[in-house]
Amino acid sequence: MKILIMSDSHGLIDEVEEIKLRHQQEVDYMIHCGDSELKAADQILSGMDVVKGNCDDDEELPNEVIKEIDGCRFYITHGHLHNVKSTLMNVTYRALECNCDIVCFGHSHIAGAEMANDILFINPGSIRMPRMRKEKTYVILELENSTATVHFYEVNGDIIKGLTAEFILKDG
Repeated sequence: MKILIMSDSHGLIDEVEEIKLRHQQEVDYMIHCGDSELKAADQILSGMDVVKGNCDDDEELPNEVIKEIDGCRFYITHGHLHNVKSTLMNVTYRALECNCDIVCFGHSHIAGAEMANDILFINPGSIRMPRMRKEKTYVILELENSTATVHFYEVNGDIIKGLTAEFILKDG
């Protein structure tokens, strides 16, 4: 099972469409963690689970999505309502409340993946304005049995080998 995860595209249309087209035949789900600055009904976002970021003004976008994919419960949020730029504690509590295994979020524009409290946290970075590194990034998450492999890609489709990380998920 493969899941495309992006965030913080801040009005980019061509790049979002190119990423979707590039991977549409290999991924099973697509997620946008907010700050698309597009309307929920925008064709560019079709086929994606999308949440509302602090720069999104469409009230049709939800603040969070909880979804089960391949036996894993996902908590999808932008992160601004959980203060993720300062701490993961608040979003951790929410993920625990919802019995989620994986948290997908954005807001900080900092690409990274880490495991804490038996929860995998994934921030795909930003495909427009990255912070802490020069590459504009997104993620393809590969789930196989209880292993989650997080592959980071540059906006042009090149994999960033040094950022790939593998995690063992808790048994459900």
